[in-house]
Amino acid sequence: MYQKYKNAELVKPSGLELKDRLVGVQRVTKVTKGGRAFGFSAIVVVGDENGVVGHGLGKSKEVAEAIAKAVEDAKKNLVRIPLHKGTLPHEQKGKYGGARVLLMPAATGTGVIAGGAIRAVLEAVGVHDVLSKNQGSSNPHNVVKATFDALLQLRSAQQVASQRGISLEKVFKG
Repeated sequence: MYQKYKNAELVKPSGLELKDRLVGVQRVTKVTKGGRAFGFSAIVVVGDENGVVGHGLGKSKEVAEAIAKAVEDAKKNLVRIPLHKGTLPHEQKGKYGGARVLLMPAATGTGVIAGGAIRAVLEAVGVHDVLSKNQGSSNPHNVVKATFDALLQLRSAQQVASQRGISLEKVFKG
């Protein structure tokens, strides 16, 4: 799932205290010869509010079962996100399908300026101060994936220094 991201660090769910946030539940309908068959799909974000986050999709005839399946799916897709003093290390754009997301670091005390699906992801990661803008589609599935695209492209100062082969001080001075 995260193969295209070079610095995506996958995390095992054991030993983590994960909190789940429900992003959305949709009622889906399958029209058959015998009438309409209703089901539910749920998208959930789980995180430890300390840089580890994952998202999952669950489908079932019952709402509670769909949410439980989504939580299990999310725990299988956990990644570590680099944070810097309660915010992001740098500005980043993400996209998935028709959804475009812009995430910008913010000063301490700003809070999470984000709506709906982006807010759920950022709070699960543990970001306390961030500015964001949803551009394009507002479909929660694509917005969550676009937010993950942006978060997975983030690089910490240590990663930048090691990739460039220079010292950490030189990253900030140069």
